[in-house]
This record gives sequence, structure tokens and C-alpha cells, in this order.
Amino acid sequence: MKIPRSVWTVPGAVLLLSFSCGCATYRTVSTAEQGSPKVFSGTRLDASAIRGDEIALREFKAAPPMYPLLDLPFSMGFDTAILPLTVPIATDEFLFK
Repeated sequence: MKIPRSVWTVPGAVLLLSFSCGCATYRTVSTAEQGSPKVFSGTRLDASAIRGDEIALREFKAAPPMYPLLDLPFSMGFDTAILPLTVPIATDEFLFK
């Protein structure tokens, strides 16, 4: 059974829009500093942007994506994928302050 082209159009458009607005996980990991949130940082940045929490947004030192609600599932997946890297970094930072 062949899948019609129109079925692939919507997921393709959503994926393209999410990459064009910038990935929150990439933004937070690439600008991570001592004391900045590291575990699930992209998901937390998106959630803070959706809630409009200005105080939490300042912790990240990275601008939230243009469409955080659209970026949220992709950031959650990317944050889960890099979790084995971020947990040891965050733990060492916490223990050796």
C-alpha cells in the first residue's frame, strides 16, 4: 500500500518549522556556563518561555526559540538522548562547588 504524499506534508512542515525556529536544547547546551541548568535544559527553557517566566529565562543565558510549544517535543527527545552526558556534568558541578 502506497502512502499518499499529503500524509507526509504535515509532519515534514512541522519538522521544518521546528528546525527553523532553533532548538532550545542546542542553544542551552552550547552556551552552558557554571551554575546554569544542564539536565533537560532545552525542555525547561521551552516550558519557561511558554509560561512567560522571565526570572527562569534569565538563568539559561540563551534566548528561547520563536515557537517554544512547537519545539518542546523535539527538545524533550534531544534532552533525553543527551541525558547520560548532562547528568555527570551537573552532578560534578553540584558536588564540587
